[in-house]
Amino acid sequence: MNLCWNEIKRKSHNIRVRLEAFSDNSGKLQLSLQEIIEWLTAKDEELSEQLPIGGDVGAVQHQREFHQAFMEDVKSRGPYIYSVLESAQTFLAQHPFQEPEETLPDGKEVSPRRRMMNVSRSVWKQANVASDLWEKLTARCVDRHRHMERTLERLLQIQAAMEELAVALEQAEGVRDAWEPVGDLFIDSLQDHIDATKLFKEELTQVKEGMKHINDLAHQLAISDVHLSMENARALEHLNNRWKLLQVGSIEERLKQLQDAHRDFGPGSQHFLSSSVQIPWERAISPNKVPYYINHQAQTTCWDHPKMTELYQALADLNNIKFSAYRTAMKLRHVQKALRLDLLKLSSVVDVFREQELQHAEHVMDVVEVIHALTSLYEKLEEERSILINIPLCVDMCLNWLLNVYDSGRNGKMRVLSFKTGLVILCNADIQEKYKYLFRQVCGPGGLTDQKHLSLLLHEAIQIPRQLGEVAAFGGSNVEPSVRSCFRMAPGKSAIEVSHFLEWMSLEPQSVVWLPVLHRVTVAETAKHQARCYICKQCPIKGFRYRSLKQFNVDICQTCFLTGRTTKGKKLHYPIMEYYTPTTSGEKMRDFAKTLKNKFRSKQYFSKHPQRGYLPVQSVLEVESSETPCSSPRLPHADTHSRIEHFASRLAEMENQSCSFFTDSLSPDESLDEDQYLLRHSSPALEQDSPHGHLLAHLDCQDREELQRTLQRLENENRVLQGEYRRLKWKHEEAAASPQLLESGPGSPAGQQDEELLAEARVLRQHKTRLETRMQILEDHNKQLESQLHRLRELLLQERDGQNRVGRKRILFFSERKTESRPRREKKSSGGAE
Repeated sequence: MNLCWNEIKRKSHNIRVRLEAFSDNSGKLQLSLQEIIEWLTAKDEELSEQLPIGGDVGAVQHQREFHQAFMEDVKSRGPYIYSVLESAQTFLAQHPFQEPEETLPDGKEVSPRRRMMNVSRSVWKQANVASDLWEKLTARCVDRHRHMERTLERLLQIQAAMEELAVALEQAEGVRDAWEPVGDLFIDSLQDHIDATKLFKEELTQVKEGMKHINDLAHQLAISDVHLSMENARALEHLNNRWKLLQVGSIEERLKQLQDAHRDFGPGSQHFLSSSVQIPWERAISPNKVPYYINHQAQTTCWDHPKMTELYQALADLNNIKFSAYRTAMKLRHVQKALRLDLLKLSSVVDVFREQELQHAEHVMDVVEVIHALTSLYEKLEEERSILINIPLCVDMCLNWLLNVYDSGRNGKMRVLSFKTGLVILCNADIQEKYKYLFRQVCGPGGLTDQKHLSLLLHEAIQIPRQLGEVAAFGGSNVEPSVRSCFRMAPGKSAIEVSHFLEWMSLEPQSVVWLPVLHRVTVAETAKHQARCYICKQCPIKGFRYRSLKQFNVDICQTCFLTGRTTKGKKLHYPIMEYYTPTTSGEKMRDFAKTLKNKFRSKQYFSKHPQRGYLPVQSVLEVESSETPCSSPRLPHADTHSRIEHFASRLAEMENQSCSFFTDSLSPDESLDEDQYLLRHSSPALEQDSPHGHLLAHLDCQDREELQRTLQRLENENRVLQGEYRRLKWKHEEAAASPQLLESGPGSPAGQQDEELLAEARVLRQHKTRLETRMQILEDHNKQLESQLHRLRELLLQERDGQNRVGRKRILFFSERKTESRPRREKKSSGGAE
């Protein structure tokens, strides 16, 4: 019994010792863990209370030093914390707890085993809290340290870049301050300054990239909740303002000013052309760079230069010339002199084309390119001729003429081939050289050209008489017959050589007969013939001389012959020889022999053997298969001329289709205008009857009604103008008869009003004359259409009666501009243009 009791006491004592030891160890461990938890919590709060990272290098460096000390303190505490956590882990390994924590009823004692499990659970919780706090604190310390390092690195980059950019901007501002004002620069140096400014702008590309890099760094710092200090923020804003002012306010603005000045005043600008007009006129420019002209006194605008308008009015005085080829040539000679192109050599023109790189015929030029080329052309002319030329006026006039011919719609575009053709035709050169050069513009590498390219050339050439309203006499705008006529020089070939082209042009084809006539007009201007005009008695005869090959000693001057002037009771209806250079003794003997031979010939002989001064081409109605470029839209004032040309061409086409035989109907005593003469020989006589059923389809009622409406409109306008003219004339007569007008001086208001009335009357008179001329032309065409309709009706009636053959009937067209015979031209080897 005693032994059992002693054993129980010993076990109880051991349990008590173990409980006391457990309680002592767990209490110390819990105190250590609680102390660590409190210390980590305090350090975490201390870390949170630290100031945000500063925005300059000094502040960040100071904060980094403080944080490093803080981290050293935390780091020094680390071994103790790790040892306590290891002790807690050992304790939990020795005294594990498995049952979950239970809530006991009040008053019930806790067993020692449960008390030990509660202590172990408490140690486990404290160890977990201390471990989490330690990991969180160390992680936050490391993150803040890295953040400081990155911020310090970026701030150092910003500081270095700002210093570098400040130096670069200072240098750039020094260059900017050294710029001369744009108004003080020479016009010739504008392009150099533009290039220098562009180069300076390119050199500042590094500055631009540096500013972008600085702003990106500042933006990254702001994203990471680091704001630049007040000093750094102001310095960065100042740099941005300086850069913006330099880039936009200085470089871009100066470049714009230089480019505007170069556009308005430079070599390629139109500013220097402003001096081509005088007050009250002003030269303006449309959005597509096409010039137009404003009359501030009359408050009107027009496409034509005032001098060009005067030139066209002067050309109207040449309409009394009966022969269209000579009328066209005379007008072109006036244009040639007004544009000073009669002084320009072909070699100079070719040099300018080469300098301006105008090699591709299909290339399209704008107005600025045309002006630049014309300016170089007239500057070269002034240098070669050593004469003073009004370059702005000549350039503006030539541009105006080219636009009227090749861009009447004022689109602001012109083909290189058009530009070359217009200048080469009117320049001063041998006609053969012109032909060769024009042919080279449309030939291929092998020196050959096909129908397509030849039609392009002829299309450009025919635009010149078309602009003068003379194209109907030269076969109209359809160049396909002329192309086929030229290719007859090389039968069976799809391309021709320059020799074929020259041979064909030497025959003076109908479509370009006006060009050799222009050269003869040029040569004849200086010619003097020791002879007396049979009609006006002028001696010596200047210009062209026309000698009768039927009558002896009958010479006529060019004025009398071309205008159709005759003496009373005398008509020239026999063969006539044209001279544009003084005659030699051999030519006089030859003419004497011809005249003697013609004395024994009858009028019927001359009617059966007509003389032609050109090569006719067939111009029947056909579909144009060749590719001719489309002309630009025509101006409204050209509608009447287009209709006249249309009706004249249609008339000639249907006359050819109706089997009219002109060569048998031309008698010496019959008078024909040159226009009708050209139309009469536009196609060879047909030996067989042609079908007539389809002819009425070509002459429909719509064309006839349109012609009648146009004629009626012109007649009404003429009556209105005549009434206005009579009213002004009556007012002028009343003012002239009044005493107040007699007493007023030339400077009085009444005298000024009188002068204005006279000027207005002259303008109305000129306009009335032009309208009467147009009306007369339309009346002539109307008569021709009526005659043609009458002929077609007869043919239809004959077909209905079942007649197998249609009798031939000579149809003659007469006009008021009459001439007695067709002149034959003397082609001479010396002094001629061919």
